Amino acid sequence: MDLTTTITLNNGIGIPQFGLGVYKSAAGEETEGAVTAALAAGYRSVDTATFYANEQSVGAALAASGVDRSQVFVTTKVWNTDQGYGRTREVFDESLRLLGLETLDLYLIHWPVRESYLDTWKALESLYAEGRVRAIGVSNFEVHHLEYLMRNAEVVPAVNQIELHPYLQQKDIRAYCRTHGIAVEAWSPIARGTVLDDPVIGDIAAAYGKSPVQVTVRWELQHGIITIPKSVHANRIRENAQVFDFELSEDDMAAIDAIDRGEAGRIGPHPDTIGS
Repeated sequence: MDLTTTITLNNGIGIPQFGLGVYKSAAGEETEGAVTAALAAGYRSVDTATFYANEQSVGAALAASGVDRSQVFVTTKVWNTDQGYGRTREVFDESLRLLGLETLDLYLIHWPVRESYLDTWKALESLYAEGRVRAIGVSNFEVHHLEYLMRNAEVVPAVNQIELHPYLQQKDIRAYCRTHGIAVEAWSPIARGTVLDDPVIGDIAAAYGKSPVQVTVRWELQHGIITIPKSVHANRIRENAQVFDFELSEDDMAAIDAIDRGEAGRIGPHPDTIGS
């Protein structure tokens, strides 16, 4: 396993299991610098979104990197206020323009807006059928959202990107996705830093000579989860990726599994609060 290791999605394409997230990375120099540093360190996946307002900066860094386009997996997402069939197709075009790409690797519905996520999914299916995006998926979908979508969809989502970290392990959603061939991707994989002071993770990190971030990311990788830790600092970007030279034991994996706080560990909004 290394930075180029991929997970095969349900349509046969590979997504790097480790990548860079750019949520809350400021447009311009900050995001361009982060993506540039990540690509130089060997990252081959970048996750952005319309809501992040930095797609153009991601695109600029990709264009200047010298890395062949075919080697970089790019994800973006349609925002809540842009959902619906026609509007989704419009903002997809705008995302491609900002990213400077002819095709996208993965397009996600950012949140399950109750009134519109099915129509939005139909738009994603049409873009996928046209070959404009290599895979389509969802983000922040609970099991009941997935069940409703699957009853009305022609294409099974390739990915469900959810808040997932040691304090919110989302075992029910992971099990459902595993059963239906949907890859799980973690956003906020270190819970915006809150898990880094956890004594269980700290003790394991000390035993391996690794940082709490590295141990947490390694735990996710060993569970088969796609992970996209965010940083805008080149040294931290490199450090976050130094997770392929050790393996957590079964006991250590179980110890981290045991610190799950369920809903009490959630740091973002609950998906059921989205939409009216």
